[in-house]
Amino acid sequence: MKKIGVLTSGGDAPGMNAAVRAVARTGISKGMEVVGILRGYNGLINGDIKTLDARSVSGIIQNGGTCIYTARCLEFREKAGVLKAKEMCIKNGIEGIVVIGGDGSFRGAADLSAEGIPCIGVPGTIDNDISMTEYTIGYDTAMNTAMELIDKLNDTASSHDRCSVVEVMGRRAGYIALNTGIACGAIAVITTEMPYSIDDIIAKISTARAGGKNHFIIVVSEGIGNSEAIAREIQDKTGIESRATILGHVQRGGRPTLRDRVEASKLGYYAVELLEQGIGNRVVGLKDGHVIDVDIQEALSMKKAFPVEDYKMADILTF
Repeated sequence: MKKIGVLTSGGDAPGMNAAVRAVARTGISKGMEVVGILRGYNGLINGDIKTLDARSVSGIIQNGGTCIYTARCLEFREKAGVLKAKEMCIKNGIEGIVVIGGDGSFRGAADLSAEGIPCIGVPGTIDNDISMTEYTIGYDTAMNTAMELIDKLNDTASSHDRCSVVEVMGRRAGYIALNTGIACGAIAVITTEMPYSIDDIIAKISTARAGGKNHFIIVVSEGIGNSEAIAREIQDKTGIESRATILGHVQRGGRPTLRDRVEASKLGYYAVELLEQGIGNRVVGLKDGHVIDVDIQEALSMKKAFPVEDYKMADILTF
C-alpha cells in the first residue's frame, strides 16, 4: 500500500495517541503516506483529513485523549454512509485504514472492509470489554485514575466514619470496578456480571463494624447505576452516614501509563504490518503477552468471561 489512514472512534482512551504515533511512524518507515482522519467516521465521510509525518506525531505519546479527535457517527451506520466513506477513500487515494476504538468502531471497519477498503481494528476502550483480547488501550490508566480517586475518598471516609459508594465506568463490563475494588480494599464490589444483595452487603458492613471497622468503600459499576439509592439504603439501615460519588469521565483523561503506551505502540505497529500485506477485516489484540489478529466478525461474536475467582477473592479479603 502507498497510502493509509488512521482514525479514532467512539469514546477516547488514554494511549490512543501512542497508537496513532505507532501507525504513522511504522507506515512512514515502510515508504507509505499516512493521513490522520479527524473525528472518526464523520471525518472520513466529510473528507476531514490531514497528512501525518514523523514530526506531527512527535511529543504526543504522553498525552491523554486523541490528537486526531473522535466522534460517534450515526450516518456511518447506514449503507449510504459507508459508501460515502468509500468514495472519499478512493478520492484521496487511501488504500487501507487503522481504526482505533471499540465494538461499534469495529462494525464500521467490517462494513468498510466489505466494500473493498481493508481496515484493521485496534482495541481502544477503557472498559476492557473487547472479547478477543486480554487488554484494551486505556484500561490500565483508567483503573489507576479510579484507584487514586478512591484512595482520596477513603481518606475522608475514615475521617468521618462514613461509607462511600463509588461508581466507576463500565456500562457493560465490571472489570474496572472489580480491580479497583480489590486494589482499594472495598468491602463490596457490585457489577452487572454477578448477582448481589444489598441486605448481604449491609450484613457484611454490620459485622465489620462490630469488629471495629469504622469506614467503608463500595465500588459500583456504571452498568448497575443507582449509586445514590444504594447509599441511601445503607444509611437508612445501618445509621452510617453514606455518600455516593460518580467518578464519570475523569477516568478517561490523564497521561497514559507505561503499559498503555507500550501496548498501544505494539498494536499500532502490528496493524500496519497487516495492511502492508493487503490484509483487512481483522482486529489485533493481546493474548498471553503476544499480539494476535482475528477476523472482525469473529471478534465481535466472542464472549468475554468474567474473572469470577477474582470476584470471590475480593469478597474474602474484605471484612
